[in-house]
Amino acid sequence: MVYATADGAAGRRLRVGMVGGGRGAFIGAVHRLAMRLDDQIELVAGALSSDPSNAAASAAELGIDPARSYADYRMMAETEATREDGIEAVVIVTPNHLHAPVSTAFLEAGIDVICDKPLSTTLSEAEALVALTAERRRRFLVTLNNTGYAMVRQAREMVAAGEIGDIVAIHAAYIQDWLTLPIDADGQKQAEWRTDPARAGESAVLADIGVHAFNLAAFISGRTAEAISADLFTAVPGRRLDDNAHLLMRWSGGVRGTLTASQTSPGHYNDLSVRIHGSKGSLEWRGTAPEELRHARYGEEARTIIRGGFGATDAAKRVSRMPAAHPEGYIEAFGNYYRDAATIIRAHRAGTPVDPAIAALVPDVVDGARGVKFVAAAVASSKAGGAWTPASFG
Repeated sequence: MVYATADGAAGRRLRVGMVGGGRGAFIGAVHRLAMRLDDQIELVAGALSSDPSNAAASAAELGIDPARSYADYRMMAETEATREDGIEAVVIVTPNHLHAPVSTAFLEAGIDVICDKPLSTTLSEAEALVALTAERRRRFLVTLNNTGYAMVRQAREMVAAGEIGDIVAIHAAYIQDWLTLPIDADGQKQAEWRTDPARAGESAVLADIGVHAFNLAAFISGRTAEAISADLFTAVPGRRLDDNAHLLMRWSGGVRGTLTASQTSPGHYNDLSVRIHGSKGSLEWRGTAPEELRHARYGEEARTIIRGGFGATDAAKRVSRMPAAHPEGYIEAFGNYYRDAATIIRAHRAGTPVDPAIAALVPDVVDGARGVKFVAAAVASSKAGGAWTPASFG
């Protein structure tokens, strides 16, 4: 099957499979919507649930050939690797503790990987995945998908161009309220596994949303984390993992900053933000108003740049589908991520060069490992009473 690219060239859809994401799973449906948006990816196989009957029913609802609906991800990796029309990449949307073993199975089968964040629940697993990806010469991408927003990419371009001067401070936050009540104790599916140390890892709030704020701060600023002083705590009595995190950050180049993550802040449904202050000005982007980028030059009134408007840069224009004030949002940003991911994996499998400018926009296994190191450093710092803890990776 073929699709038409934005420049009119003909190409073939990337064949992918999915592990996890069956009926009742929120994020699996989001990934599938994003994959379909630009018609460059075709879902042809899946191990969609650990429950065989649910896996089969989920595959049927999605129109997947029953012969390519698997009860076990290992069987899927082995079988698809031998098919002439087998999958070229797997999309992993399972709970956190399965990310590393599922990724390993597909890498060893010679199949490229697109994995949801966090990359793994332990740093040793993350390091092993980085090494295995290099050994098998595969492409491994991590869906830190907020990098797909047009105005996030514009902010990155403006920082690199020196529009705000030398960076002085970076402040990132991701604040929600959905865990304000003990819904995990009541058995709510999404809450229950995210607060279970065996499946979520060492931290709930940082593994779930903190890594997004961390990655976005690094992506826009071009800086890498060096050290963290953290205070992680649980606001809901009896909850097994933290639901709040307050961090002081030291970034490369002497830059300082903060990072806040909370899932018990009433009135904040899904509030992600990054503010970067420089010697000449500042930039601010908020996920609740993703079409806007606030740019302030010192001594001048701040201006709001609108996606698709007159102030849009080439980076923003490339991933804008609609004119200004024709709203685009979360799914479109996720779609931008998948469009670039498909371009990268297709080129890699064809043995053709990957445009470095595009490759730099899609978080990979090393970026994922940096996120795992970030979580591990924050947990260690908090246990040590907020002691400054190294956070660099690679």
